[in-house]
Amino acid sequence: MINIRPVSDLRNKFPEIEELVIESSEPVFLTKNGYGSMVLLSIEQYAALTDNLELKLDEADKAAHLSGARYTGEEVFTRVRKRINE
Repeated sequence: MINIRPVSDLRNKFPEIEELVIESSEPVFLTKNGYGSMVLLSIEQYAALTDNLELKLDEADKAAHLSGARYTGEEVFTRVRKRINE
């Protein structure tokens, strides 16, 4: 079930929100004036989303360090767009 709470609950009911995030292993979506404002995740949830990305970025940094090839931002985005459209 999606947990949606007003952002004021973060201030007024922090222990309840914290328990909900940790025990349910699900994010809590916060709204402000009826619109989405932010998402709360436990550290474990955040790590599950980002660890693989961090690993791939580290690999890319190592490859770039070992390679003499350098590309402009325009060249990179052109290549990315081309791969997406293939």
